[in-house]
Amino acid sequence: MKLAEWSMQGVEFANCNCIWGCPCQFNGAPTHGNCRAYTFVQIEKGRFRDVPLDGLRWGILAAWPGPIHLGNGTFQSIVDERADAGQREALEAVSQGRETEPGKLIWQVFSTTVTKLLPTVFKPISLTVDLKTRTAKVSVPGLIEGSAESIRNPMTKAEHQIRVTLPTGFEFTESEFVSGSAKAPGPIELDFDGTHAHLARIHWSTHGVVR
Repeated sequence: MKLAEWSMQGVEFANCNCIWGCPCQFNGAPTHGNCRAYTFVQIEKGRFRDVPLDGLRWGILAAWPGPIHLGNGTFQSIVDERADAGQREALEAVSQGRETEPGKLIWQVFSTTVTKLLPTVFKPISLTVDLKTRTAKVSVPGLIEGSAESIRNPMTKAEHQIRVTLPTGFEFTESEFVSGSAKAPGPIELDFDGTHAHLARIHWSTHGVVR
């Protein structure tokens, strides 16, 4: 069956329980043997078939008992409550890896490792991502509160900028590595303080990362 054509451009804020840098980015094992994470996206320009997605936000919460590739993950999509019925359906499909070429984009890859898919929730999402200052904040009432800032030199407290390029990556081509913190009391519980986070400009489509 032919896949639906979609694309979106914008910015992404992701935070996980690994140490700064996240070994997963280098094909290493997760810091604590398991993975717990969230990601939120601000769409600047997007469409799903003929459904416009400009200005909408969405995110995910996820947890795996071991390395992601070993599976048994729990996953939940969070979709901007401002989205209409068609937009909600589109964003849920993208976040869950549907209508995406296999192996080409992080959400489709994640979908192959999930055994427990929680119901999608539709809530107000407050999200700011500033690539220039390397800061971000996300708030979804009753679900998650998160933030990120530059990693700092432990002696001088000066901001320490780290930029990572993945020319063939399935999430981003380039990102700013920062320090994140979050509290999520819901069914996927997250409790981070000074762990790995990254901020990136994204351009995704049915066929993966657009470069």
